This record gives sequence, C-alpha cells and structure tokens, in this order.
Amino acid sequence: MARNVEIKARVHDIDTVRARAAALSDAPAVVLEQEDTFFRVPEGRLKLRVFPDGKGELIAYRRPDSAGPKMSEYFLYRTADTESLGGLLATALGVRGVVRKRRLLYLVGRTRIHLDEVEGLGAFLELEVVLADGQPEAEGEAIARHLLGELGVRDEDRVAKAYIDLLEEESER
Repeated sequence: MARNVEIKARVHDIDTVRARAAALSDAPAVVLEQEDTFFRVPEGRLKLRVFPDGKGELIAYRRPDSAGPKMSEYFLYRTADTESLGGLLATALGVRGVVRKRRLLYLVGRTRIHLDEVEGLGAFLELEVVLADGQPEAEGEAIARHLLGELGVRDEDRVAKAYIDLLEEESER
C-alpha cells in the first residue's frame, strides 16, 4: 500500500500560484485531462480515472476528511480497458458521480503539486507528499506545510473533502 500526506486548498489567484509552483518545480508542468468516476463503496473511496487516450487507473483510497495535512493510503491498478472495467464496477457497485478536471502537475522532490481546474467547482491546489517506505508521517506533514507557505496558501482556504463530496454538496443546493 502506498502512502502520502495530502493537503487541498481553494485557489483565488491561479496565475500567482502557478508561477510560484513553476519556480519551485524540478521540471515544467505536465498537463493532464482527467475524468474520475466514483463508485459507491462502504468504506473509503474508489474511482476509475480515465485519460484522453482511453487508458486509466483504478484507485482505492482512504483518508480522513480534515483541512490539515492528512495521511492517505491507496492502491492503484492501471488498465487499458477502462470501458469494460467501468461498466463492471457501475453494475456491481453503482456510480456515485463523476469529477472532470484539467490538472497541471509540478514535481518538487517527492511532492506532487497539482493545480486543478475542476468542472463545476473552480480552481484548487493539491499537494501530495509521497512518503518513502518507513518515512514518518510527520516528515511529510512538515514538507507539506513548508510548501503551502512557499505557494502562499492561507489556512482558511484549506479544504477537508474530496472533489466528489464538494460536487455532491453543490448539487444539493
């Protein structure tokens, strides 16, 4: 099981955050178009991420809904047959919802900085500090907090929930 420390926050000035992320990054940003279909599961979250080329990743993960740095444990399964897998999961589990986003991915050491433009929600920053085997969670939290400061993210902009949760809240309004 892979582990990372995550923080998500709303972004009010995406151009400023983009420039700061680019200055910190080890390489230019990678642009990713992603469609995540979430399935109904009794615990954690399960999503099938589909890329424009039709390939995808089935991702099962657990993490607390908190605004601060949080540990996420996840399993990832890559597939070239997203249509069949998605159909099977939809039939067996039911679809919870779909999240579509355009993501800029920056790498800073072992940390992935995502600048996401999420359909129906707006702009967000997500940090994922990938932990090495045996690396303490506290080290990942310290790295995340440092990068938040470098990127100019305010505590009040942090978001506790996943995009699918936020979209469900929006649809209930």
